[in-house]
Amino acid sequence: MPVRRRDSAAVNVGGVLVGGKNPIVVQSMTNTDTVDVKSTATQIEDLARAGSELVRITVNTRQAAQAVPHIVDQLGARGISVPIVGDFHYNGHQLLRDYPECARALAKYRINPGNVGPGQHHDKNFQSMIEVAIENDKPVRIGVNWGSLDQGLLTRLMDQNAALAQPKDARLVMFEAIVVSALESAALAEKCGLARNKIILSAKVSEVQDLIQVYEDLASRCDYALHLGLTEAGMGSKGIVASSAALAVLLQQGIGDTIRISLTPRPGGDRTEEVIVAQQLLQTMGLRSFTPLVTACPGCGRTTSTLFQEMAEDIQNYLRDQMPSWRERFAGVEEMKVAVMGCVVNGPGESKHANIGISLPGTGEDPRAPVYIDGRMFKTLQGSSIVPEFFQLLDQYIESHYSLKQEDLKNLPVFSS
Repeated sequence: MPVRRRDSAAVNVGGVLVGGKNPIVVQSMTNTDTVDVKSTATQIEDLARAGSELVRITVNTRQAAQAVPHIVDQLGARGISVPIVGDFHYNGHQLLRDYPECARALAKYRINPGNVGPGQHHDKNFQSMIEVAIENDKPVRIGVNWGSLDQGLLTRLMDQNAALAQPKDARLVMFEAIVVSALESAALAEKCGLARNKIILSAKVSEVQDLIQVYEDLASRCDYALHLGLTEAGMGSKGIVASSAALAVLLQQGIGDTIRISLTPRPGGDRTEEVIVAQQLLQTMGLRSFTPLVTACPGCGRTTSTLFQEMAEDIQNYLRDQMPSWRERFAGVEEMKVAVMGCVVNGPGESKHANIGISLPGTGEDPRAPVYIDGRMFKTLQGSSIVPEFFQLLDQYIESHYSLKQEDLKNLPVFSS
């Protein structure tokens, strides 16, 4: 049963539509020093090629603000058009005013209402950033984070709670402060003249159940587009599992218009991992398709040879490596299903259910692998060249089933047994 998306206002972020009935957008963030134009542009390119549809960068100093237009120019020279989002804290009102080229080059501004200034300076600094957004026709994300919550607002709500005959738990008051901070900031932005379809909200915390509770509340009280993400999710499997657990529950309820998986990379690790995880989350939930899905068994005592594991990894990597090119040339290739199975128990059946599948016989197997195409046995591969030959069959299948040019289909090979 398809997920029914919550109604929200659609926001145009540099040509990428976020919200409404548009596909859920995958985004990411660089971890380079923004002042280093070359390395930042290179990492943005890597993230974009991996499939990130928006990329956020830190704009924290005057030097960083000066670098932004040059980063965008370098990306343009490389043929990369992914919208760039500026992440502002503490001094955003100054940087956006003092560096108009930076303000124009960015596709969106992220504003943290907890970090725009204390007391009487809070609204003034916030309004200054909103005015720049209006002048440049840019959307904003009002991003609340419980690690930098507006202390004035939190104190106000805590005092109100303390005056109640039956005060709520302090943790619940903090959750309320997160939601109220987002909603009151959005209301102030609209009061300043920013259109409703220029506003995206986020309300991030770092515990799974807390995130679900906060976003369910926020979604029930507004129709702004919502950005989802578990902040400080962690490293490796912990970060992947926690983010997936939280976001999957919300996405299944139709909550969320754009997502980021905030993984801590391993030393020297690949930043694009967070993009791949986000894509896999959406695809395994049936919400979007990005790359052909591979069904592979986990292996057991029947699959003692490493050949099956190596074959599964090689095929998975091949599909992902080829997708940037395939995506440009073939329509619908991301919907293809591939099976890579290790033995005769479920191998033939799973292979028949896939568009194209390959299976091994199991323990002590002679390297022979039957290939099934669209549910029918096509041929058996054997010897040391099984994987390269399977790649050739994959390429032929894609060319004959997903060509963008219908007139070319007549001249392409047709499978026959």
